Amino acid sequence: MRWGAVVSAMAVTLTAVLLTGCARGNAEETTPLPTFSAAESAAAGAAAPRIGLPEDCATFLSPDDLGAIFARPVGSTAMRTIKGLAEPTVKRTERVGCRYTASGRGGGNTLLDMNLGRYADADAAARQWQLNTNAERSDGQSRDLALGTARAVAIERRAETVLAVVYGVDTLTFVLPTSARAPGPPVDRLVDLALRVLPADGASQPTHPDPPAPPPTDTAPMAAAG
Repeated sequence: MRWGAVVSAMAVTLTAVLLTGCARGNAEETTPLPTFSAAESAAAGAAAPRIGLPEDCATFLSPDDLGAIFARPVGSTAMRTIKGLAEPTVKRTERVGCRYTASGRGGGNTLLDMNLGRYADADAAARQWQLNTNAERSDGQSRDLALGTARAVAIERRAETVLAVVYGVDTLTFVLPTSARAPGPPVDRLVDLALRVLPADGASQPTHPDPPAPPPTDTAPMAAAG
């Protein structure tokens, strides 16, 4: 009896060892799936593109582009980006000012001012554009223009020419001083500039408006440096 009890005990022990080995083997063969928090998953994904006005005016019109349009030597045009403030009372969410000036010898004169405003919706942009253009019309000769799906008003004064545009949720104002001596009629030059800027502006809007007409192809060639 004692021998039989010993055999039984050994059998139980052997069975337990085998079961433990199997359990360990299964644990080694099963690799747990990694888990990530929502924050880690978001960080691992690609960053969403920014929807908003540019941090740098060169996104829409670089100094060299303006220099080529104005037939200026390469490197003779400088640019400054000025971030404005939101204005909740008129539903304006962003504002950016762009100033292009002559650089180098005899530089410093303003060649072009471009101001962009973004609004909460297209109706708010149109209301503010209408208010501003009504005020501008009282001082100078004005005419209405259609730039594809964008609406514009050109105002000609002795010291400057202004083109005020509304396009989707944005307003864009181009101011060309007479002293800039841009080639061609001032209104035509501003329309050319607007048609180059509007596609990039529309692409930056939350809901892209219909594209405007393409710019004319008779742009003045870039002058040689020196």
